Amino acid sequence: MSLAVTATIESWPIAGAFSISRGTKTEAIVVVAEISDGVYTGRGECVPYPRYDETPSGVKAAIDTIAPEIAAGRITRTELQSAMPAGAARNALDCAIWDFEAKRQGKRAWTLAGLPAPRPVTTAYTISLASVADMVKATEAAADYPLLKIKLGGEGDRERIAAIRDTVPRADLIVDANEAWPEDQLEDLLKACAEADVLLVEQPLPAGQDRILDRIDRPVPVCADESAHDRASLPVLSGRYDAINIKLDKTGGLTEALALAEKAIERNFTIMVGCMLGTSLAMAPALLVAQYASIVDLDGPLLLKDDRITPLEFNGSTLLPPAAALWG
Repeated sequence: MSLAVTATIESWPIAGAFSISRGTKTEAIVVVAEISDGVYTGRGECVPYPRYDETPSGVKAAIDTIAPEIAAGRITRTELQSAMPAGAARNALDCAIWDFEAKRQGKRAWTLAGLPAPRPVTTAYTISLASVADMVKATEAAADYPLLKIKLGGEGDRERIAAIRDTVPRADLIVDANEAWPEDQLEDLLKACAEADVLLVEQPLPAGQDRILDRIDRPVPVCADESAHDRASLPVLSGRYDAINIKLDKTGGLTEALALAEKAIERNFTIMVGCMLGTSLAMAPALLVAQYASIVDLDGPLLLKDDRITPLEFNGSTLLPPAAALWG
């Protein structure tokens, strides 16, 4: 049976702007892979990330290159794991195959994976990096969310942390430095986080420059994000990080993400599930991995002006499992 395999680049405007230590964006550029037999169509969405030298056109080209092999049935989802490197392109195809197989068999994707039906989860809501005053204003507007993720960038972060904690004294806070903290400020900034009862700090130092974490006290658990990709990442993270952030665009899809979660738990890592800035179609497969997680950060659709038809349902910060019409 021959299949049609296609890839499309899409742009989704952000509600306002989204800023981290590496810059600001006003739109989410995603690539959607579709696999169809003329009756059933499976979809998967990825977010090309410049941090990993990915571009929308490059990701689309990678999908287009391997599409004939998938269409002819010469590459299955299992074989895809070795046929393509981990990254956004494989993520879109892997998730599209999961969705296609589920729809063709009339089952949900979690059933095919041998997992129980996913339960609702509480997701973090992100406060973008800005001046102290602007971040306090954004935090006030998001004060009803029980878990806030604070984007930081180095200079002025101690003041940002203290001001945000004063603004929401009862909210749970996690911090994401996106590799921006100078090594000579690391211990002081971790101390500031501890003083503010921050639950977790994501990737304070640049990936590959994080050896100092081996030899300092960590008063707050530290989570690997840019340093953690797939199972091959785990050995060098042990003892250095307390948690890992699993993102499907880094693992190259749901297949590797589920395997990574199991292996990380075996190594006593706390699991966080995160996302790039995309639509509900990108978040839906990650909800299966979120069942393993202590911290969930799948708020991408909440930051967009619009979302997919049949989007994920958010009840405040509670994220419900996807309808089959969306994915899986």
